[in-house]
Amino acid sequence: MYVAIDIAKLSIFGVTGLPASGKAVFAEVSKSIGYTSVVMGDIIREECQKRGLEVNRANSNKVMVELRKDRGDDVVALITLERVERLYNQGKRKIIIDGLRSTTEADIFRKKFNHFEIVAIHASPRQRLERVKLRGRFDDATGTSSFLQRDKVELSVGIGDLIAMADYMIDSPDGLESARKLYLSFLMYFKNKN
Repeated sequence: MYVAIDIAKLSIFGVTGLPASGKAVFAEVSKSIGYTSVVMGDIIREECQKRGLEVNRANSNKVMVELRKDRGDDVVALITLERVERLYNQGKRKIIIDGLRSTTEADIFRKKFNHFEIVAIHASPRQRLERVKLRGRFDDATGTSSFLQRDKVELSVGIGDLIAMADYMIDSPDGLESARKLYLSFLMYFKNKN
């Protein structure tokens, strides 16, 4: 389905970063100022369910790699684009795409939207592992070894190249309140710039 989107009336950007870097908090803050978030990882979790697989880290990693191998590196971006078009038709004009993982995905959005920019959220492996242990999300890696393995899988699909080419890099601070303040400051800058 193709939908004509008036890009002059749309504020859209992508967010990337390794697991537990701070993307979810960034999305939460963006929602507080009117953005709608499309989470690319939801597509992988939904695909796990379609295949009758338990949604956990091992299955998510496997499905993420298989989906790209079977249907192309851009498959998750193309499904995401359909969701963005639906949101646009529902009147949403401020959208973030959460969870970009490759330059191939970024290229899909850059071709569709003239001013599509990418924000990379960065945190050290130590910070991210501590966050994973604290948040206890069902699909998180459970120990240092599985955490590092997850990073390897993410890097294998190209997230490192994407982070390197991001338009903006935010170094995620320790502490939720510090992160929220920093992200809000960036989002206000971004809003005023566009």
